[in-house]
Amino acid sequence: MDFRESPEHARFRLEVRRWLEKNLPSGWGTPGYRGPDTAAQRMRFTRWWQARLFEGGWSGLAWPKAYGGRELGILEQMIWGEEYARAWAPDLISLGVGISLTGPVLIAKGKDWQRRAFLRKILTGEHIWCQGFSEPGAGSDLAALRTRGEIEADTIVVTGQKIWTSFAQYADWCILIVRTDPDVRRKHDGITFLLVDMQTPGIEIRPLKEMTGEDWFNQVFFDRVRVPIDNVVGGIGGGWDVVVTTLSHERASASPHARLEAELALLRDLARRVPRGRGVAADDPVIRQQLARFTIEVTALRLNAYRNLATTLRTGHPGPQGSTQKLGWSELDQRIKELAGRILGPFGLLLPGDPLAADGGHWAHEQLWSRAATIYAGTSEVQRNIIAERVLGLPR
Repeated sequence: MDFRESPEHARFRLEVRRWLEKNLPSGWGTPGYRGPDTAAQRMRFTRWWQARLFEGGWSGLAWPKAYGGRELGILEQMIWGEEYARAWAPDLISLGVGISLTGPVLIAKGKDWQRRAFLRKILTGEHIWCQGFSEPGAGSDLAALRTRGEIEADTIVVTGQKIWTSFAQYADWCILIVRTDPDVRRKHDGITFLLVDMQTPGIEIRPLKEMTGEDWFNQVFFDRVRVPIDNVVGGIGGGWDVVVTTLSHERASASPHARLEAELALLRDLARRVPRGRGVAADDPVIRQQLARFTIEVTALRLNAYRNLATTLRTGHPGPQGSTQKLGWSELDQRIKELAGRILGPFGLLLPGDPLAADGGHWAHEQLWSRAATIYAGTSEVQRNIIAERVLGLPR
């Protein structure tokens, strides 16, 4: 591959950079900037910022113009993701299910009325979506799900439980998979993919408190929740094909390598500031070696991201190679945060809000949060199996 950018793509990168510099909130990213404090305030801010992105033409870059996008290529989408991460622009994780999963799936598999009803509101931030896939006994083995969907006339009556449902307490809609036929021979059959209004009677949400102190994961219980049969995507019993499409977008969406590059830059700066002996931590040859290794690994992740992008351009779909990216960045993310903790020593335990916390408690929070990275979006064990079977061609 030729990794040199064309003049056209270089101009696009500069356009992105200048727009972010001009439109990010005043003081954004500086020590004196005070952002929203509560979860509710953060959600309002996120919706406002997403609407601003839409107005500026930076939402749904690869989506068709008919649905509010710009029909740009995935390379432009990658450039946008890199510049967005390097600017430390607002985290849009609460909108991720809608933008990265629901939207692409509806474009590929949805009905016309579903596209008209939902796509634009995803891009403007009017609708927040959550993902009702995992269950207490069906996480990595998603096809083992037990939530029932009983067909009654023109509705599907849903009964069961989902878990690890991010931002369910704020979501307007949910992409939900249920078992509509319990008697099939193959567990991947008999599954149906639904679009569920989270205000429907019978839905109970119980937040799960994490060790970071946040509670954006949830348990969601469905007690005879009635969903219009017209809200099915992919047909009754055809949900597994839609699930596969969804997960391929989850694992092949904008690569986090640029965010890791930004984190690594912060870590190098931290190592230059923290006293160690008669100098600073960056003088320690072991720490310097680890920082060099991380730099090499982040570079490899960036090259792999572009390799995956080339595969998508060539074949039209991302393929299983996205698992190598997920495995690589999630484990590297943990090692970066662990090194920050070792550099800081006891001060690395201080959380945001403590006046003695380094970088406002960023590293303590991120080290706690990073423990989830090798679990969500497919565990490292599952990713290794996918790589072994579908990339390397090894036997099961």
